[in-house]
Amino acid sequence: MVPRRRQATRSAGLLAALGILAVITVLGIAVGSKQIPVADVWHGVMHYSGTDTDVIVRDVRLPRTLLGLLAGAALGLAGAVMQALTRNPLADPGVLGINAGASAAVVTGITFFGVTSLTSYVWFAFAGAAVVSAAVYILGGTRNATPVRLALAGTALTAALTGYLNAVNLMNTASLDKMRFWTVGSLASATMPTVEKVAPFIVAGTLVALLVARPLNAVALGDDQARALGTKLTRTRVAAMAAVTLLCGAATAACGPIVYVGLMVPHAVRAITGPDMRWILPYSAVLSPVLLLGADIIGRIAARPGELQVGIVTAVIGGPVFIHLVRRRKMAQL
Repeated sequence: MVPRRRQATRSAGLLAALGILAVITVLGIAVGSKQIPVADVWHGVMHYSGTDTDVIVRDVRLPRTLLGLLAGAALGLAGAVMQALTRNPLADPGVLGINAGASAAVVTGITFFGVTSLTSYVWFAFAGAAVVSAAVYILGGTRNATPVRLALAGTALTAALTGYLNAVNLMNTASLDKMRFWTVGSLASATMPTVEKVAPFIVAGTLVALLVARPLNAVALGDDQARALGTKLTRTRVAAMAAVTLLCGAATAACGPIVYVGLMVPHAVRAITGPDMRWILPYSAVLSPVLLLGADIIGRIAARPGELQVGIVTAVIGGPVFIHLVRRRKMAQL
């Protein structure tokens, strides 16, 4: 009886989260330097007639909101998968350097290879994310990896890659204008072609992440316990890292490096779902876009008539949360 009641509670919570996401999606289109009534939002999306309001809704805010939905889900799923895979409560694509790796690869492509299209960005981002994922895991000690080792490896690689990004910008100031908003993390330049190009990669990464949810439950118990339960560790790790690479690579190529989304949301989700990855992943996929779009809306309101980039807002929110998590888990002294 108790499992059924808990199942019903989780299902009701997920439906409520979807409702919140629907509301924040509408607000993402309606709120900005120009307030747009909900009726006009509906008209612009469903009955486009070419008016100024319709152009703002269909050509500017709708792609931005859709990209926020996709990127938010990708970052939340990636964070949840990494936390289970590494058994590290502080794992996050930003904290462990994966976003920095994707960023460094994209900036390299822009500066040295003349890359200008999102299609090319994506492949560079995938390569950078994959290389840094492997490097963090190797530096963390592979079989003997601990949360502290992985966090230190990610921090060291992030610092090195950030220095590289700054050096490239100083060497090639002509490319700085192309990269300066992208490297902060932004949804402002979203277009429908951007959404269409990254969507297949994020959908593929989402499917892979959901498929490894059950074996990740076993991996989170430790390698010995996972083997005893019949989990194929190598296959699970490769699939999980492939999912993280697809999700982070696509999100970073489209929006730039956005940190802390994949750290904060899975922690909040576990308070609702418990440790079961079969529920953590769907919840993270729904609530992470809520956080990202909410941060984007805050950035538009806080600096009218201009705006703060969403990467700045998530960093301002996520920094104190990260410190709280470290202190709460008594890891600050390690």
